[in-house]
Amino acid sequence: MIWFTQHDREHAREQQIRASLSSNNQLIYAGSLLHRAAQLFPHRCAIIVPPDEYYTYERLNKHASQISHMLEQHGLVPRMRVALLMENSYLFSVAYHAAWQAGAVVIPLNVFLHEQELIHIIQESQPHILIISASLVHKVDTIRDHIPQYITDQELNEILHTTTKQPLYQVKTLAAEEPSVILYTSGTTGMPKGVVLTSFAIMSNVTQALTRFAFTPDERVLCALPLFHSFTQNTCIWSSTACGATVIIVPKIMRSALLAGIACNPTIVIGIPGLFALFCRMHNITFPTVRYFISGGDALPHNIRRFFALRFGRVLCNGYGLTEAGPIISAFLDDYIMPTHTVGPPVINLSIDIRDVTDGIGTLWISGPNLMDRYYHAPEATAAVMRQGWLNTGDLVTRDNFGNISICGREKDLIVHKGIKIYPQEIETVLSNHPRVFASAIIGITDPEDGEYPVAYVQPLDAQQLDTEELRTFCTQYLASYKIPKKFFVLEQLPLTSTGKIDKKALRATYTPLYKNKESR
Repeated sequence: MIWFTQHDREHAREQQIRASLSSNNQLIYAGSLLHRAAQLFPHRCAIIVPPDEYYTYERLNKHASQISHMLEQHGLVPRMRVALLMENSYLFSVAYHAAWQAGAVVIPLNVFLHEQELIHIIQESQPHILIISASLVHKVDTIRDHIPQYITDQELNEILHTTTKQPLYQVKTLAAEEPSVILYTSGTTGMPKGVVLTSFAIMSNVTQALTRFAFTPDERVLCALPLFHSFTQNTCIWSSTACGATVIIVPKIMRSALLAGIACNPTIVIGIPGLFALFCRMHNITFPTVRYFISGGDALPHNIRRFFALRFGRVLCNGYGLTEAGPIISAFLDDYIMPTHTVGPPVINLSIDIRDVTDGIGTLWISGPNLMDRYYHAPEATAAVMRQGWLNTGDLVTRDNFGNISICGREKDLIVHKGIKIYPQEIETVLSNHPRVFASAIIGITDPEDGEYPVAYVQPLDAQQLDTEELRTFCTQYLASYKIPKKFFVLEQLPLTSTGKIDKKALRATYTPLYKNKESR
């Protein structure tokens, strides 16, 4: 009954949001979001850069208009691609909206990518222009031959401070089914793949996000995650602009910058689990104005949520998404405790199907208007995950009687030990309950004699000592014998991908016969 009540409430809210974002019964073009916001809420604060930079929607639109004119002067025409290699800043938003208004396809690049990954993306996507932070120019020194032309944020700043008067740029409106962004995945299973999202997919997921999170124009969203991340783009560029909310841009995840952002009184804080762990270590901070703390991007360890609740008396909400889905798939926002792997019911207008079920656990397939169009220049990779309008998420899940999805792990991480399935996240959840474990990762190792078996990598809390036999004994209290990791390794820091997830690919690469001799005792 609770779920149906929530569903009915969301249905009514979705109808109102869809009506406000539609023209002639069609969702508006994503590139016109800023122009619309400047008309509806010209004097509302769009962006705060702590401690004292404030930009209204009217001013943001004027600045984006100036850059749109400049991009045209550089030969940009609709449907060309503009890549952004930029750190978190006001100019990131200006450049993003400017490229969209000029009808370009925006390609936000991960600023932490290796040179070879950047070469791959630039060669594949062939952007007409690269807009880059001056502090990052060194990253493209050796690949300039692959870049037609680039513009630094310093040049953008100079243009915004000129006194030349220009009329507001007329937005180049493209068809809803045309690409608007190409979001390259982190590439944990190979070279990054370009996820092509159309304007229709983006606006559909914006509608779903605003419906689930109930954003209002009074929201202040703390943006500490990188703006190149798909979740951050949705909440801090697309959805916030759609409803006239304010975004507080934190340049980097540093304590001083976070404190300055928190002083701006956010109402929504989004982050990966590691960000909330950092908050727990910071002294003398409070969050009196925050409605929701939403964790996403990686599995939420039990200890981080428990410490956060003890430290601040608040519940960390758990969300789940996939770049290929725009990215928001589900979120659990109710203010009571659920298992950390429970991520709530799917967002409205998203259908789910759990296939190949064994013992109640199966592979999650999704279908809805927010799905990607394809992987860019990768028809075989697209065909491997998309079939007849359904997308294989690659995640193993269960679903309860209230419609809540619980994540059991990645399909590719599944361990099959002598014909019996072992789900790494189940073991990771047990280890996260150990009082001195900060985070853990389980990988499967194949041995000619023993077959596949689990191996545990554990990061201790605050550099505390951890004995592997103690961890093994702890696991025996909660796990069947075949699920207990055969080996335990204690690492001072688990390797992370460029988007902050635990890098299991790197852990598999380190597991060599030489490394076996380094098991912690």
